[in-house]
Parts: sequence; C-alpha cells; structure tokens
Amino acid sequence: MPRLRQVSRSEAEAPIVVAMYDYLFDDRDPVVDPGTADGTTGDWWTVMANSPPALQHAVDGFLFYQDPGRVLDPVLREVAQLRVGVAAGSRFVAEQHRLRLERLGVEPALIEAVNTPGGIPDDPAAAEVVVLVDQMVAGLGAVDDEAFEPLRARLGDEAMLELCYITTMYLMHAVLSKTLQTEQDA
Repeated sequence: MPRLRQVSRSEAEAPIVVAMYDYLFDDRDPVVDPGTADGTTGDWWTVMANSPPALQHAVDGFLFYQDPGRVLDPVLREVAQLRVGVAAGSRFVAEQHRLRLERLGVEPALIEAVNTPGGIPDDPAAAEVVVLVDQMVAGLGAVDDEAFEPLRARLGDEAMLELCYITTMYLMHAVLSKTLQTEQDA
C-alpha cells in the first residue's frame, strides 16, 4: 500500500493528471479500478498526482529519454534503466525496463544477464553500460576511469551525457518508488 494518498479521477483537475489518467486508465478511476495495460496497478501515477508539477516534471523526463532525437541507442538506454532497477533494488523500475527491452527485440540472454545482480552480458557495449551503472548506483555517482572512459570512447560525449543523465533520473525513480511504497506496482 502506498505511503501517500492516491488521487482518484474525480479529484483530478490538473491537465497533466487528467491526460495521464486518460492515457493509462481510459475512463476508469485508477483508485477504484486499478491496473494499466502493462500489468501494473498504476499506484505510482495516482500517488504522483498529489503534486501535478512533480508529475509533469517526471513525464517531461520520460518524454526526454524517449525522444527519437536522442543520440543514445535505445537498447543501451534500456539496459541502463533495467540495471538501475536491479542495482537499486527497485522491482518497479527493473520490470518496466525489462519489458521495454523485450519490446525492442533484445535477446533473452542479454536481458537475463542485465536483470541478474552481478550478471554481465556477452555484448561488449551492454557489458560496459552494466559496469558503469553498477558503479554509479553503488557509489552514488563515484565511477572509476576504467568504467567510464571505454564507454565514453564507444559512445561519444553527447550519448555518454544522455546515458548518465537518464541513469541518474531512473535512480531517483527507483529510490522514490521504494520510499513511497509503490514498489508493488511492478
């Protein structure tokens, strides 16, 4: 059960809350009749609706990382997001991004390696992302050059910045989900 009140559809007045409820729950009240198309209960959304500006900020972050103008390869982005969930112990974050990797057509063996604590994928780029993310999460940003520089050389500065930004954004989502107890939303 979430630690904060869930906002019902009848209370939803802010355009961002109404838009997200319509998008995720059709015409249902997600507090009375929970559930999203991807199998989550949706309580993350109903809790975030307590602060429409915070919800808008989160949605803007989702739009940022999904923008086709990103330089970062979407598979590597999703590898990072899945691994953040694993490394931070957030089932909610991990499951969402495991599903996204499946939808991107990524091989099950790679997904399983990323989704296993201590696992390292055979794919060299994905392995470098996993090593970096593990250090970012465990060290709260402290990363050694041996983890950072090979990936920077592979990706370039712009994609590397996008990777680090999106990774830390999802670390925040993992921590927030655990704190607010929306983890069962996985």
